[in-house]
Amino acid sequence: MTGTQKAARIVTRRTVVAAAGAAGLGAALVACGGGSDSAASDPAKGSSGGGDDGVLAKTSDIPEGGGKIFADQKVVVTQPKANEFKAFSAVCTHQGCTVGSVSDGTIQCPCHGSKYSIVDGSVKGGPAPKPLPPEQIKVSGGSISLA
Repeated sequence: MTGTQKAARIVTRRTVVAAAGAAGLGAALVACGGGSDSAASDPAKGSSGGGDDGVLAKTSDIPEGGGKIFADQKVVVTQPKANEFKAFSAVCTHQGCTVGSVSDGTIQCPCHGSKYSIVDGSVKGGPAPKPLPPEQIKVSGGSISLA
């Protein structure tokens, strides 16, 4: 095998390895995307996910003892107890993934298992180093919007 043939073979191996690495990175980025409980991105509803008037959701859309993730706005709204609504950043404080679900009184990140309280955003488990920062919302006439 000549030197040129060896160089071509090495480049081919590097190309294959680089392509495999890029595919893995792409899959990881998709995994860190929006969660399954996120509001649908419907162009008819405007960029807020709930209408052109900035409404995120109706209060009836947020389950008591649970919550809903609005991935486009990077916010999660919870209802820890009846008629008490809270909002937090939907960006995990561990590595910046968007949280993926709300259940059993916690907001969960699918990337590395961090869990946060629906009451105050405090860390309840996983590698997250600090709580989810609070977000300001306005609850009026059965509607919830970002303040």
